[in-house]
Amino acid sequence: METLSIYAPRLITTKDYFASGHRACSGCGEALAVRFVCKALGRNTIISNATGCMEIISSPLPESSWEVPWIHTLFENASAVASGIESGLKAMKRKYGYDKDVKVVAMGGDGATADIGLQSLSGAMERGHDFIYVCFDNEAYMNTGIQRSSETPFGASTPTAPYGKKSMGQHTQKKNIAAIAAVHEIPYVATTTSSYPFDIIAKIEKARKIKGPSYIHILSVCPTGWRTPSNQTITMGRLAVETGIFPVYEIENGKYTLNFDYPKLRPVEDYLKLQGRYRHLTKENTAEIQEHVLMEYNKIRQLAGKKSR
Repeated sequence: METLSIYAPRLITTKDYFASGHRACSGCGEALAVRFVCKALGRNTIISNATGCMEIISSPLPESSWEVPWIHTLFENASAVASGIESGLKAMKRKYGYDKDVKVVAMGGDGATADIGLQSLSGAMERGHDFIYVCFDNEAYMNTGIQRSSETPFGASTPTAPYGKKSMGQHTQKKNIAAIAAVHEIPYVATTTSSYPFDIIAKIEKARKIKGPSYIHILSVCPTGWRTPSNQTITMGRLAVETGIFPVYEIENGKYTLNFDYPKLRPVEDYLKLQGRYRHLTKENTAEIQEHVLMEYNKIRQLAGKKSR
């Protein structure tokens, strides 16, 4: 069940702060996730957005899809800019009595988060800035040609980690950025996907109320890069969760909660076989991925106080 399955549709605002008319690809899971994130954040928000898909598709001059204050930053400094905004708001409150409840949010894709921007993100969390960082993870540098990132899963074929006679595609396991955020001992870390909108909304609303850094990692299906039909975006995100490939959980002041747990996980083949980026995998490759997924899933279960499978 979704975290906020008790919510009726009429209780969710119909107002969008990420407007339609942007240039996202058909079926873009990231654009869908951004829409729900912005719904949960509300108007009193300032966004620092790293270069990436969302910047490209949402802000071609002279147009913009953003209906809140929004700043385009470089790949590497979204968190640094957010830190400066948050510090400026504190100064305004101290010096001039500014009393609005404004939340600062930094956003980036997996490349801007796990690779190029990790230094500024780590620094902002270590300093304890009051902001939310949202990573929209589509598992590659999609806006510049689907180059592999450290979030590209083991076995996936990309133009810079191609399948061939001497390679089976991406040869390293996906970097666990949520775990890296957690070791900074920040108040709140969570994972979710664009396939579970109520879960996104619940976690963003929770993060918005927290004083201090929060980190939310959203798996965002990319039909173009994953080579899946554009009408299968929601299905792919749910399969990622149901197979255990992408566990959905939250860490509140060090306490783990596994939000979606199933009596039995579906085999990873159900997920992999639907994506063109995995079509080269052998049975041995799939078995290796299955073993790794079960190992990592059991780690989360143990941290959440549940028995291993």
